[in-house]
Amino acid sequence: MARPEQVLLLEPQHELRFRGPFTDVVTSTLKLANPTDRNVCFKVKTTAPRRYCVRPNSGVIDPGTSINVSVMLQPFDYDPNEKSKHKFMVQSLLAPTDMTDTEGVWKDAKPEDLMDSKLRCVFDMPAENEKTHELESNKISSSISKSESSTLSMKSMVSLDDGEVKKIMEECKRLQTEVQRLREENKQIRVSMFANCILTNVSSSRKTSDACFLFSLKLKIQMYIMLLSIVRVILHYIHYSLEDWGW
Repeated sequence: MARPEQVLLLEPQHELRFRGPFTDVVTSTLKLANPTDRNVCFKVKTTAPRRYCVRPNSGVIDPGTSINVSVMLQPFDYDPNEKSKHKFMVQSLLAPTDMTDTEGVWKDAKPEDLMDSKLRCVFDMPAENEKTHELESNKISSSISKSESSTLSMKSMVSLDDGEVKKIMEECKRLQTEVQRLREENKQIRVSMFANCILTNVSSSRKTSDACFLFSLKLKIQMYIMLLSIVRVILHYIHYSLEDWGW
């Protein structure tokens, strides 16, 4: 007696394709759809059970739903001259309305109630020129990416250095102007105090000279502070530049 026609819709229908290289696990997906109004039990079998891992390899598909089965080919040494003889079979069975035990249904099933579909396995290995082109494309993309990254890094570093240098130069000019102003002011005060010393008596001259000395000392201290500020700014810039270059 002929077996009934498969009620499940398979996608793909006739073959499972696996694309190399096969140095790692390669997965192919098999979709099983149930267009009926009844639950359908299924099992997935293969002629090479040690070479494949199937998840799920059995189960029940509800009416109007579908399930994806992952067929994972284990790594192996591929021989292009060897044709694949591996095959898969999807076996199905309309589930009884009072089903409680899936395994029991398969044991009690009659041969004329079983439905099956067969699929062959096909191994696709990328052509050598395609692999070479892919490798070259990856190398070119990597080189372009590194070049762009390096260019952007240099631009940002140069831009940052230019801005920092501009700020430091402006600060140095300001400090130099301030030092020059203090020098001129010190010079004018000295001339003024000297004239006062000549026009007043000795006692007044001493007091005025003391005041001149103290004020002059104060100006010198301010000048030294300004010079130290300039040195500090220059040292800060040198330290900043060495850090940028990784020294």
